This record gives sequence, structure tokens and C-alpha cells, in this order.
Amino acid sequence: MSASASMAMTHLVTLAELDEDKVTPGVLGFIVFAVMALAVWGLMRSMSRHMGKVDFKEAPEPEASGGERAEPQRG
Repeated sequence: MSASASMAMTHLVTLAELDEDKVTPGVLGFIVFAVMALAVWGLMRSMSRHMGKVDFKEAPEPEASGGERAEPQRG
């Protein structure tokens, strides 16, 4: 870093009163959290739409005559 950039950073740090013992997530942490929240919201919305398209109706089991088991129909 150049001397002027270093000097500017020390002035900014003194204005912010940086505490070495205190760690916060800051703006980057908020941005990451917001992106993850939007991704989860989008996935839940997509899942809800896909689950709405599911039409699950269980076919009644055909009555087997005697002791035979009927083969399930395919197709």
C-alpha cells in the first residue's frame, strides 16, 4: 500500500473506533445471508409448484379369485 492510502486508512479506522475484541459479520455477512434466504425462498416456491402438480390417486387393489395374487397392471 502506498503511504497516502495507509494514512487514509488510519484516519478511517480512528473514525470507526475499531474494537479488536469485537467481531461482527458486517455488510458481506448480510449480503451472504440475504442471498441464501432468497435461494431458500425460491426453492420452497418451486417445490410448492411441483407438489401442486402431483396427482396421486392410489388404484384400488383388484380382487384376486382364489389364492392367486393378481399382477399389477402396467401402463
